[in-house]
Amino acid sequence: MTVPDGSRRLTARARLAAAAEPPAPHGVPGPFVPLAALGLLFLGLPILGLLVRAPWSDLFGILRESDALRAMRLSLECAFAATAVSLLLGVPLAWVLARARLPGISVLRAIALLPLVLPPVASGVALFAAFGRRGLIGRYLYEWFGYTLPFTTPAVVMAQAFVAMPFLVITVEGALRSLDGGVEEAAATLGASRWTVVRRVTLPRLAPAIVAGTVLCWARALGEFGATIVFAGNNPYATRTMPILVSTGLDVSPELSNALSLVLVAVSVAILVSLRDRWLRTGGA
Repeated sequence: MTVPDGSRRLTARARLAAAAEPPAPHGVPGPFVPLAALGLLFLGLPILGLLVRAPWSDLFGILRESDALRAMRLSLECAFAATAVSLLLGVPLAWVLARARLPGISVLRAIALLPLVLPPVASGVALFAAFGRRGLIGRYLYEWFGYTLPFTTPAVVMAQAFVAMPFLVITVEGALRSLDGGVEEAAATLGASRWTVVRRVTLPRLAPAIVAGTVLCWARALGEFGATIVFAGNNPYATRTMPILVSTGLDVSPELSNALSLVLVAVSVAILVSLRDRWLRTGGA
């Protein structure tokens, strides 16, 4: 039986398309399975230990104690304030890093993202060097206004914003780089001003990334410990956040430390579920 010319062309095209497609990914290599199981055990056993050791019978009673309530309220207030500061400064910073054509932009990006890899204690020391009583800016605050920033509630907000803002910056910058600029160019060609393009075209398309970066920023601020303890101290009425109370209460009240750790774990799980691994996956729901 003869095959029509049209069918031959379709068959040839199908073969060419199949040859051009990348090969389907193979399954998991055998040696990776036990190693993956060990990795999962390594990451999951501490959480399991926390769940086993948690004071479930009196959990809510412990969390209603004055120290716990004060630490939770201060943590939430400072985390929201630090997130607001990060939004105000971080989104424009991400925009500049993604869109500006400046000499040395890679150096500026490294500076902006340095707190991601800087040890938290070193972050606290760096904040002291800038805003302490003898710091680059802090000395003038003290000499001109008699104001000392370290060991105050605003110092908690600054420490949290310093370590959390890069999470927002890197998320928004990555999203800006992946946007199709053709839509913005078309809007500008139709007569829209620069701010109209930003407000009506770019920001709506960028909104999911801003939301994801904001959530990550808030979660990182809520769990901040190292920079806070160095720069803001451990004042029970002004600077003692949940992570600090967890650390200081290990010897005095292990039940309280376990209960607050459960709160932080619950918040972290809620963040992971809400973002649905957004920063790890390239597409799909």
